[in-house]
Amino acid sequence: MPGVAPIIPDWPDAPANIGALASTRKGGVSIGPYDDGQGSGGLNLGLHCGDDAAAVQRNRARLQQDLPGRPAWISQVHGIAVADAAAVGPDSPVLVADASIASAPGVVCAVMTADCLPVLLADVDGKVVGAAHAGWRGLAAGVLGETVRAMRAAGAGEITAWMGPAIGPAQFEVGADVFDSFMAGAQAGEGARIAAAFRPYPGREGKFLADIYALGRLFLARDEVLRVSGGTYCTASDAAQFYSYRRDHVTGRQASLIWLK
Repeated sequence: MPGVAPIIPDWPDAPANIGALASTRKGGVSIGPYDDGQGSGGLNLGLHCGDDAAAVQRNRARLQQDLPGRPAWISQVHGIAVADAAAVGPDSPVLVADASIASAPGVVCAVMTADCLPVLLADVDGKVVGAAHAGWRGLAAGVLGETVRAMRAAGAGEITAWMGPAIGPAQFEVGADVFDSFMAGAQAGEGARIAAAFRPYPGREGKFLADIYALGRLFLARDEVLRVSGGTYCTASDAAQFYSYRRDHVTGRQASLIWLK
């Protein structure tokens, strides 16, 4: 990809017949708050962020050069709906969903983020793949479980996952409402593990630092997805690589994508 510097997942359990990557803010043509943070063009992929639409389309075309097809861009609303990526096309209505799955080669699942947790999934036999956008609301509501169930309905067996770039545990400040939402949905035996993912913020009563990666692992484990890689980035603290809504408010979006070869 000319000028594009994607992250290739370090994902030992991924089957050999999948492709996967996560974009960064580098290598595009967007300017202003959507640039690469270094004075050059940024690879903003979000049409809903206030960026010039023509620049976003050029960025998407640049990303697509080394993909097997057009990414299945969905309209994300922090919900739990799962789309069939094969049904998402340039001439079809925009699908409102926060995850998609694919069971045919060349169909590219994609989710956009700028602090929320992107999770790529594949069954270990390489029959079905999926991508989920897990902000805290969608995560608490069960978007990962819905994605896993949709994959299994499409023929997936054992599933492995990779957690892409999201806001790290030293940066994700949340209030008691977020803590309470997760605790209210705790299943038997989960309370202590959920509580451990929220560290009281020193000097800020009622505030916590939340570990969205730990919460992602816990929710994946609910559906026996135990082979989980990734979770090593922090979008909010790494301005050289990532867009971050929490850090900048007006900003672009990066994407995490997966497909069957």
